[in-house]
Amino acid sequence: MAVKIPFVSEYVEKVASRLKVGEVRIFDTTLREGEQTPGVVFKLDEKIEIARQLDKLGVDTIEAGFPSSSEEEFKAVKSIASLGLQAEVCALTRTLRSDVDQALKADVDAIHTFIGTSEWHVKYKLKMTPEQVIERAVDTVEYIKDHGCTCEFSCEDATRTKLSFLVKVYKAVAEAGADRINVPDTVGVMSPEAMKYLVESLKEHIKVPISVHCHNDLGLANANALAAVVAGAEQVHVTVNGLGERAGHAALEVVAVGLEALYGAKTKIRKEYLTETCRLVEKYSLVYNPPNYPIVGRNAFAHRSGIHVHGVIEEPTTYEPFPPELVGQVRRIVFGKHSGKHGIKMLLEQLGLQVTDEQLTKIAERVRELGEQKKAVMEEDVYAIAESVIGGLPEAERAVALKELVVVTGNTITPTSSVILKVYDSEIRAAAVGVGPVDASAKAIEKALGKIGQYTLSEFRLEAITGGTDSLASVEIAIRDPEGSSFKAKAVDKDIVIASVTALVDAINKAIAFKKLKERKAEKPKS
Repeated sequence: MAVKIPFVSEYVEKVASRLKVGEVRIFDTTLREGEQTPGVVFKLDEKIEIARQLDKLGVDTIEAGFPSSSEEEFKAVKSIASLGLQAEVCALTRTLRSDVDQALKADVDAIHTFIGTSEWHVKYKLKMTPEQVIERAVDTVEYIKDHGCTCEFSCEDATRTKLSFLVKVYKAVAEAGADRINVPDTVGVMSPEAMKYLVESLKEHIKVPISVHCHNDLGLANANALAAVVAGAEQVHVTVNGLGERAGHAALEVVAVGLEALYGAKTKIRKEYLTETCRLVEKYSLVYNPPNYPIVGRNAFAHRSGIHVHGVIEEPTTYEPFPPELVGQVRRIVFGKHSGKHGIKMLLEQLGLQVTDEQLTKIAERVRELGEQKKAVMEEDVYAIAESVIGGLPEAERAVALKELVVVTGNTITPTSSVILKVYDSEIRAAAVGVGPVDASAKAIEKALGKIGQYTLSEFRLEAITGGTDSLASVEIAIRDPEGSSFKAKAVDKDIVIASVTALVDAINKAIAFKKLKERKAEKPKS
């Protein structure tokens, strides 16, 4: 059952009670609009995994792609439509029957079709008359409905279209059978007040549900989406992490939480899965949120040593709008150049680590050194420093051990790696292919670990210590866990692959050990 976000302020609650916002549909377009982010490409298996995660999250609609754009896109949309998801699977089309035919062949539940309606689009891009635009829009909507498919219609560049023409187009497609109309702020030029005015104006003429699609060119996409709902929009288009063309799009995680926390709106979003969903999309898009990103950013619930830390330890609501667990986040305590031994010792004790006074002094010195380099020192960093000062992870704390590694590579075969890992008391075998022997080995290890932990390689540094072809290779890596915590490890060997795998396994052990310590800390009753 999804958790409920409490109202964060009595003033917000009073306003929300007057507005009486109802249920809002969440239309996710990460796999279509999100993939239009410069540099972002999702592979088929990645799209399928993201679609399953979005379904788990509870979105109402997944816009799976633009099937007429390529054979690969058609295959991806059809594959997602065949998954049997609870969410409605939608395809994007132009107002062309050939586009609609491709979408119908993909067996989607809904078709989202669009045509430009602003003066710039009609005159310069389409080179059509306004009457021809309406005729094309009506014909396409009727064609979609004749084939028994749910139809959503968009006037591209709606927010720069004259209101009189916009109403004319939307009324025509609504009469033709469109199930929903969508209002795109295609170049992100709206203000919240303007968006509210536009939606209210359209609702005077349009009786089918209204949706909005907000771009972030002026940084107002999220605010505009919320304003549209206040004005009566029943659906919002969003992308995970705000991915999208140019400056991006309204972000699922921000809009969904904003709707519920600020307006008391109901959505089907299971907010406890928000962070893991955003991390998954970061992993496959290779576009990472800044630390201070709202809701799911690594610092969204981070507190630096001092007054804030004291307050949040005594009562979290002193410096948090709502508990981090509601959105799948974790509270973090940050250390820096002013951190003292007492705070560091308290954290280590909470993690179950015992250190001598001499070790504590060394740990505190290294924490302050990092802080002086303008680095935020997180709990896992303090743990890593302590672990290195104490003398490494005890053998009993190592969950994963490499038992066997076999790598096959060459100029005529695909690099393949097979591993045998000892994970606690079990032996697990796995094999994978990659772009090289190191990549194949890393993927085989990830496959073997399965649900024990999903880790993303964030840094890889290789250095030859001595000269010659038989020189020792030093490999230093860093991995991130699903919560965004980073763990580093280093290994040296004559074999680059062995050094890489040893470092990776070591880093994974550190991550697992830290997770266990955090769980023990959370289980301890507050004194």
